[in-house]
Amino acid sequence: MANYTGPKVKLSRRVGVPICDTPKHTTKRQLNPNGMHGFRGRRLRDYGIRLNEKQKLRYHFNVMEKQLRRYVDKARASKGNSGEILIQLLERRLDNVIRRLGWARTIWAARQIVAHGHILVNGIKTDVASFQLKVGDEITIKPGIEKLVRENMESMAGHEVPGWLSFDPSTLTAKVNAIPTSDQVPFDVNMNLIIEFYS
Repeated sequence: MANYTGPKVKLSRRVGVPICDTPKHTTKRQLNPNGMHGFRGRRLRDYGIRLNEKQKLRYHFNVMEKQLRRYVDKARASKGNSGEILIQLLERRLDNVIRRLGWARTIWAARQIVAHGHILVNGIKTDVASFQLKVGDEITIKPGIEKLVRENMESMAGHEVPGWLSFDPSTLTAKVNAIPTSDQVPFDVNMNLIIEFYS
């Protein structure tokens, strides 16, 4: 599957919000458009607003357009609120869970840890970033990477693990306790506009 490898701060600047929690993305200077006065462009119309919301979601979870379209189709086919189901599907991706646990500073670093085969789900090596975790799944790491994970956790002092996950820092073991809800997602995005974009 293709993956974006270009400059990441450019993505934050494009959508006007930090897509990552690192200082490089959150400083006000980085979010301003390039140039002395910062070119603002024209006011967005309805299509542009919906497109911008969709791009925010894509960049935050590091998924390609084709993948996101598949997630939207799956959410629409399920019973319940499509926007709520879509955010649950994206939140339960393995690379995103690694980021939420604080084992990696960014979604790109989390994806790399998974792709290199350092993560075990229920004792089985899992190197697919889009792997869907279920309630009750246990996540552990292979022995050679504890130092890196602990360094990442120390560099993110004050990071809070969301309530739908439980984490034991002494053994570096985590468990999925529940399905995440939209208010537990630390990223502000209007899911209704995204569903409208694809309808």
